[in-house]
Parts: sequence; structure tokens; C-alpha cells
Amino acid sequence: MNSNVTVALAQLDLVVGDVAGNTAKILDYAARARDEMQADLVGFPELSICGYPPEDLLLHSGLRLMVERAVARIRDTVRGIAVIIGFPEYVGDRIFNSCAVFQDGVLVSKYRKKLLPNYSVFDEERYFTAGNDTAVFRINGIGIGLAICEDVWAPGPIADCRSAGAECVIAINGSPYELGTQAERERAVAARIAETGISIVYVNMVGGQDELVFDGGSFAVGVDGEVCFRAPPFVEGLQKITLQRAAEGVIPKPGDIAALLPTEESVYRALVTGTRDYVAKNNFPGVVIGLSGGVDSALVLAIACDAIGADQVRVVMMPFRYTSTMSQEDAAKQAAALGVRYDVISIAQMYDVTTAQLASIFAGREADVTEENIQARCRGLLLMAISNKTGRMLLTTGNKSEMAVGYATLYGDMAGGFAPIEVCSKSLV
Repeated sequence: MNSNVTVALAQLDLVVGDVAGNTAKILDYAARARDEMQADLVGFPELSICGYPPEDLLLHSGLRLMVERAVARIRDTVRGIAVIIGFPEYVGDRIFNSCAVFQDGVLVSKYRKKLLPNYSVFDEERYFTAGNDTAVFRINGIGIGLAICEDVWAPGPIADCRSAGAECVIAINGSPYELGTQAERERAVAARIAETGISIVYVNMVGGQDELVFDGGSFAVGVDGEVCFRAPPFVEGLQKITLQRAAEGVIPKPGDIAALLPTEESVYRALVTGTRDYVAKNNFPGVVIGLSGGVDSALVLAIACDAIGADQVRVVMMPFRYTSTMSQEDAAKQAAALGVRYDVISIAQMYDVTTAQLASIFAGREADVTEENIQARCRGLLLMAISNKTGRMLLTTGNKSEMAVGYATLYGDMAGGFAPIEVCSKSLV
């Protein structure tokens, strides 16, 4: 009997609620893993059928029906390879965060997540019931345990797998990006291995979902606690590793180890990923940006171009009597350098008409921040009009620090559908 197991890790970008699309992608990648890699087993991320995090969508009866049909379709369609899929499992009025292993139409194993995170961006106790049982199955004579995301962050579930006969654990994950989180994941996995003496394979999702970004970085750690494989971050794809029996136990055969990204590059790629997927998953034909000649809007423009391409980006410079010549020149140079459509619309007449209309109401009051905010709101009105007319989403250019201290104008420079350097940054720190 072959004592090796070839495992394909499907590091996928999935869409919350798109059960049909996610299922089609799972079937496609399962076939590729079988035909191109001759894999024995392919693992998909946490809740891969419905996408992560599904939140209140889980409570919709229509989702339950779609998920149950999708699971049955995968079970009945995939042949010649075992497949691990994640899905919400409905049992009466309870919902479990589950995964199942199917092989040639047969349910080989099923596992329900034991540890439900309820901190930071996680709210799983609101929706899911914790599982109690341990799942171990055998393929090519090797005992493989199952775990889901949070299960590797604390003692218990991996030790239970070891006690049930697992020689290796495959953990499927929906672990979002934070600064330094890849190293933290690997340390947590190494700690579980030190406790149990069995290797762990970790498959994570990739892509943006609203304000969250998933960076992939799927990896494998041997019984010595050392990383022996790591997938490239922020890249969707299929990776292959081999589990082999050795004197020290079942270990992943050493493979490619993608380098950890420098902090600045990882943050920038997270922002690009979040922006790209927010635009794509909400079916916007492109974006519009107010370009001021300053650093923030210049950064948002660069992110947008890298995310969706310059041909889908439109920028507008809206000068006023206080706008410096340097700002106008810098904005024009930025637009030209990146090859985006560039328009200039003065807000002077809008401002003058607006303040004239308010003159009788403001009579006897000194000019203050009110008049300054009118400038920003004139710009916001123009940008939202362009957004409405063209269907392009307005990207907000304010940064997190400005929003935190209130140095921004409501209905002005805060207008927009997505704020790349404010919204996305919530998942970065």
C-alpha cells in the first residue's frame, strides 16, 4: 500500500452568499487537483460553500436549501479524489461550522468546529453551536484528523485528534489578515505540534470580503515544529504537498516556502486585495476618485489602479480659490503617470451660489469651519453625481487617523462607497 498521501491545498477567493459560484469553483479545483497534480486529497477553506463570514445570511432559509444541495452535488460529482469542504450544517434549530470529507460519493468523515471565536471581527457564538466530537479518517493507511481555524489556537482539539489516532491534522481556515498574523499562525501551529507530536497542514482562504481581507499563506509544519511549506500570500491557487511516513511519524515533504512579505508590502497588497474584491464582488464597472494632489488621494489612486486597472479608474480634480498651483500640477502628473481619465471641475461657482443662498441665515455670524465644510460638500456632490451617472463606485480618500479624530467632513470627503485606507485598515492592525 502506498504510504504517502498527496494533498492539494485550494487557497481560494470565495464570495459570501454565492453558493453556486463557490460550488462551481470547488468542483473545478477538485478536478484540477486530481488531473494535474494526481492528488489523493484536496482541502478547501472554512465555510467554502457559502463563503466567510456569512453572518446573518446563515439565518435565511434559502441559504440552508442552497448549501444542502451544493454539498450533495459535490458529494455526487467528485470522483477519483477525496475532498474536504467547509459548510454550515443545519441540524434542527442549530447550525454547526462543519467540514466533511467525501470520496467517490461516500461521506468518509465529518467534523464540527469545537472552538468558536467571539472576539475582534469574529462573532461565531451568535450563529453556531460548538461541536463535541473528534474526526479522524484514513487515506493510504495514514490517519488524518480534521480541525477548523480556531481549533489550532488553543490546546484541546489537536490533542483530541492525536488521541483518536491521527498522525497528521489538516486544518481548514478563514483567517483574516492582520499585521504579523502569518507568523502568529505558524507559532500557534508549532505550539500544538509541541503538545501532540503530530504534523499540521493549514489551508487558508484568500481575497477581500467587505472590510476583511484574507491573505492565504497556507502552510505545513512538521513534527519538529518547522515550516516545510508555505504558499504565496494574496494569491489564489492550488498547491501540492506530500505527506510521507518517516521514522519520526507522518511528516509533510519539504516544498516551496514563500518568503514572508515586508510590512509595507504586505499592507499595500492587503489594501489592493480588499479594494479589488469589493469592486468586483459588488459588480461595479469601475471607480471614481477625487484627486487633490495630496498624499492620501494619490495613494488611493495607486491602490485602485493596481487593484482593477487604470482603464476602470476615473479621477476628478476640483480646485477652489485656495487650491495651490502645486496641488493642481501634482494631481495632473499623477493622473498622467498612471494613465487614468482626468477631469477638472472648479467648485468656485457652486460655493459662491451656496453661500449666497445661506447669507441671510448666516447674517451676523463670523465665517468658520462651516464655510470650509461647504467646499468639501460641493466636491462630494459632484463626485456622487458622476458615480450615479456612470455606475462607478466612489472611493473615499480619507485615512483612518482623520476619521478617528473627526478631521473629515460628513457628506463631503467622507462620501463614497468604500474607503481603502480607512475601512480596509481595520483588519490590518
